[in-house]
Amino acid sequence: MATQATAQRRLSFLQIAIALQTLTIFLQAVSAGLLLTASYGEPLHSVGARVMYGASMLYVLAAVLAWKPGGGPPRPVWHACGFLVLASVQVVLGIAHVPSVHLPLGVLMFGLSVLALVRR
Repeated sequence: MATQATAQRRLSFLQIAIALQTLTIFLQAVSAGLLLTASYGEPLHSVGARVMYGASMLYVLAAVLAWKPGGGPPRPVWHACGFLVLASVQVVLGIAHVPSVHLPLGVLMFGLSVLALVRR
């Protein structure tokens, strides 16, 4: 009984991490719009990028914690690591000012994050 409760909590932490990541990506889209229209858009988008990257790292941590101690499948860890790679590429493209790839990749990341959230 205690094992089920512990596994349920870990799964819940994974869901929270994915939801946080999805929310931060959505907020990045909002701040990208502000970037075009408001003077405070650039600092907001820059801070948001750091928060989104941190949320992606939290997703990796949550996936590892759900997998290793609980003996769950390793697939969420691979998904989380792949997402962290995409987030890294996204940050590099943003710093390099390559919007032709940065924007579509952001849309893809949001879609993948929503998909991961729905599957959990």
